[in-house]
Parts: sequence; C-alpha cells; structure tokens
Amino acid sequence: MKKLLPVPSGALTRRDFLRQAGTLGVASVLSSSTAFSAESSHIALPFENGERELVAYPQKRPLIMLTARPPQLETPFSVFNEGLLTPNDAFFVRYHWSGIPTSIDAQSYRLSVTGNVNTPLDLSLAELKKIADPVELIAVNQCSGNSRGHFVPRATGGQLSNGAMGNAHWTGVPLKKVLEKAGIKAGSLQVAFNGLDKPPIGDGPDFVKALDVDHALDGEVMLAWQMNNADLPMLNGYPVRLIVPGYYGTYWVKHVSDIRVIDKPFDGFWMSAAYRVPDNSCACVAPGSPVTRTTPISHLNVRSFITSIADGAQLRVGQETIVRGIAFDGGSGIAEVAFSVDGGQSWQSTRLGKELGRYSFREWTVSFKPPRKGRYDLLARATNRNGQTQPLTALWNPMGYMRNVVESLRVVAA
Repeated sequence: MKKLLPVPSGALTRRDFLRQAGTLGVASVLSSSTAFSAESSHIALPFENGERELVAYPQKRPLIMLTARPPQLETPFSVFNEGLLTPNDAFFVRYHWSGIPTSIDAQSYRLSVTGNVNTPLDLSLAELKKIADPVELIAVNQCSGNSRGHFVPRATGGQLSNGAMGNAHWTGVPLKKVLEKAGIKAGSLQVAFNGLDKPPIGDGPDFVKALDVDHALDGEVMLAWQMNNADLPMLNGYPVRLIVPGYYGTYWVKHVSDIRVIDKPFDGFWMSAAYRVPDNSCACVAPGSPVTRTTPISHLNVRSFITSIADGAQLRVGQETIVRGIAFDGGSGIAEVAFSVDGGQSWQSTRLGKELGRYSFREWTVSFKPPRKGRYDLLARATNRNGQTQPLTALWNPMGYMRNVVESLRVVAA
C-alpha cells in the first residue's frame, strides 16, 4: 500500500487531501479495492451484523468503517497493543455531519472569540500560538458510544466495538489564556464551541458543544494544533481542536473556528437533547424502562482492556505468558488492575506501568502460566484512586453510552 503523506506544516489543500484519498475523496464511499487486496478488506466484529470494511482514508491506515458519510472510522483493536500512544494514522474518526472540511489553509484560518467578553478576538493560527507558551498533555479521547455494539439488548446508535478511543500527546495553548485575553464579563455561565464541519443541507442542528465557565478556565482544557508531535490530521481536527481531558470525545470539537461566551446555559440540540444519560449514580436503567430524567454525559468512567491476547487464543500448558493491557479513567488515575483467569471467582494483582499522566492510558502486566489443559476465562478489572471500579454486569442505557463492564476473553490451554 502506498504510504500516506503527512500533513504539511503550512496547509493541507483540497488537492492534497483528495489525491491521498485516490480518485474518490473523503466525502465518497471508498471501495476496498482502491486501497488493499480483498483478503484483508473486511473484519468481523463480535456481535450481530458486525461485518465491516477496512478502508484507508487520507492520512490513515486501513480503519474499520462504520459509515462513510459522515466518516466514522474505528481503530482496529490490535493497535492498542503497539504502545500507549495511538498513532495518528490509526486514531479513530467521528463526525456527525457529512459537511466536513477537506481544505483548510493555515494562513487564512481564523478563530473568533465573541459573546460576553470585553475584547472580541479574531485570531490567526500564528496569533493563537503566540498567546502563551505551548503546553503538552497526554490524554485519552474516547467516543461516548465506544463499545455500543456489545450491549445486549442492542442500544440505539452506531454499533461500535472497542476501537472508538485513542491516547495521544497533545500540544497547544490553554483555553484559559485565550479567554483571559478576551476578558470574560461578569455573569458569564458557559462557553460554546463551534467547528468548520456543518450539516450538508437543510436545517440540521450545527454541532456546537458547551462547557461551564469554571471548567473552561481550569487551565487544562486546551486548544491543540499538534498530536503526537505532528500537525493534527485533517480528519482529527486540523488545524485546531478542543481538548477536554477526562471528558468524552463529544466535547472535543474539531476544526474549532468560533468560541462564544454566553450568560445562560447553552440550549442547542447537541447539549439539550443529544449526548445525555440517565441522571442517576450509574447512568443506567433496566432495558425497556423509561428514562424520566437525563443529564449531559461528562467524565470518562474507569475502564481496562486486555490487549496482548485475542479472544479464542491458544496457549501452552505450563508456559508463561505475559498478559498486557491498558486502563484509564476520567482523571483520578488508576490505582490498581486486578486479573482473573477463572471468570472472576478469584483475582490477583497486576503490575502497573509508568504513569504518563492522569488522563492517559496506563499499561498493566501480569504473568499467566496455565497449570492444566482446558478453557480459561480472562478478566481485567480496574479501580481508580477514587475507589470507582468496573462493574461485572454491563450498565445499560438506551443510547449505549459509557459502557465500562469488565470484558472477558476465553482462551484454551493445550
């Protein structure tokens, strides 16, 4: 396969973008034959109607395609065993509308800051970069519906497996510094963010998200222009995206072009109606039960995965295997990961790897030496520093958000 070109440091033109896509471009359905042989063009995810195409979009290796218009691309799960940082060309993609930018000139790009401020701003990319010294942060971006396809009964929405997440090293400027330069007026309650992606036609609601003012000013929310020490890929928000560490990816607005400070709660569709969960301690209801009260989705909950062994793997009796995985949460940090080989009847401690930051994936490892032939049910269960741990039974909600049940892998020793 032809190696895709990196994003140019100055601009990614429409011609560059479409040339890298072949003859069809991002806004069209890419057939598997344009990118790779038929033998490697499909993958079967482990749930009903789980067969998907693998498609190579511009600046991306073949990813699992859920939809083409808009692009929804999932990271093949094996990537998460390659390292704690998810490569840019393997990072998942999620858009809500098919009206996405394929050409952005960094020289003409502008970011406006308006609304309830003392000094409205109209910033070029160069001006944005000069507002403060750049900061760096490693943080997980996870789609709210990651793993939705595994819910039983089926939940509403795109049927994703476990690859709508990624961990990256982000570089940018604190949002706080930008808002301080504009000067937030007294009485401001929220900050709303809009990007360059739009509904293609009609009156569909523009994708706008909002944060409370105190959150926007916490010093960690960031406007980032680099991802893993390279310019953001176009499909991940070039040239600037919002980074909201510890929060689900719905808040991580791509191609940010407009920031507006407001003096009342933002009531747009994507806050008031979409991306909401049951307003209770588990964000869950019994399947089929009505949801009477909801609240906007927010912090990531605690999760862990086994990454080094696939479901159905064959192991050797008496031979040591180092089992490896990842764990993360919404910023409290991982305190421990427990491991079970008997479906959760007994547990043992694992060894936690170096902490790259409290918002990052954290590696864990444990030794497993099957003592006898037969099937083993492998589980990993993370607990964060606030004492929150993963449930053994999936917590269901109608939209299939926030799945964090302990995952189980079955292996056979022979």
